[in-house]
Amino acid sequence: MDPIESLRTSALAATAAAEDNAALEEVRVLYLGKKGKITDLLKELGTLSAEERPAAGQKINALKDEVSSALAQKKDSLSEAAYASSLEKERIDITLPGRTPATGNLHIITKMQAEIVSVLEGMGFSPVEGMELEDEYHNFEALNIPSYHPSRDSHDSIYVSKDRLLRTHTSPMQIRVMEKIKPPLAIVSPGKTARRDAVDAKHSPVFHQVEGFFVDEGVTFGHLKGCLETFFQRLFGEKTKIRLRPDYFPFVEPGAEISATCVVCKGKGCRTCGNTGWIELLGAGMIHPAVFEHVGYDPKKYTGFAFGMGVERVAMIKYGITDIRMFYENDVEFLAQF
Repeated sequence: MDPIESLRTSALAATAAAEDNAALEEVRVLYLGKKGKITDLLKELGTLSAEERPAAGQKINALKDEVSSALAQKKDSLSEAAYASSLEKERIDITLPGRTPATGNLHIITKMQAEIVSVLEGMGFSPVEGMELEDEYHNFEALNIPSYHPSRDSHDSIYVSKDRLLRTHTSPMQIRVMEKIKPPLAIVSPGKTARRDAVDAKHSPVFHQVEGFFVDEGVTFGHLKGCLETFFQRLFGEKTKIRLRPDYFPFVEPGAEISATCVVCKGKGCRTCGNTGWIELLGAGMIHPAVFEHVGYDPKKYTGFAFGMGVERVAMIKYGITDIRMFYENDVEFLAQF
């Protein structure tokens, strides 16, 4: 029976010394495999006498059970150690401050447009958005810009069919709103527009515009001046002043170019304003009687004013941006400032 005790000692020692599952499997095969040492002992039972066989078989089976149990315990121990090791590697120090993920932001043009509309809403104007694809009637003719008018030269731009084009301004919403609604009305219409302008520091073939107009009985040019002065004071600051100079636009009469106190030098004169203290911002005027006739308004009963501004231009002036192309180059560092 000495071989049994010898196998027991070596098998348990080898099991205890196994450092991983692969080494443990080698121990199992060495002692309990089909050609293992304990398996060989069982095969040799047949060489013993009938009297010796029961006692020997009992001891060999007890050895087999003991080694199998030791192997199972060792396997569980190795699994627990591996799990503990993985937990240690994946440990997170919850005492450290969290890492705030990067978040997106609205584009400066979107924010500037929303700010303009918000100010005008606070003054009683209702926002209305129109389609970007317009017909010639609403984009030109109803706004007193017939086909032979010289101002069409800079506006006849991106056509998609014989009489359909990408709108060149948001003014067509004047016509579409007045066709459906009777005065009094105060409307602001923001949106994207397109013209065949050459790309440079101040021009882009695609840009954004905000159109505002007010129609009622007894509306005067003084109402226009007061409205725009209030608007720019709310947008740029209470000390902002405006200047009106005569200008021509086909759909208003009289028309005016509106300038505001330079936001950079506060009217003292600088490079931004050409040392004049004023920055041109928009065009405005009293709605032309011909426009009222197109929508069925009586020009002898109703009067109104309209104004339109470029969102990019207002943003450039407010934030000191020198090149309109910077809005569209997707420079994240630049856009993140706003």
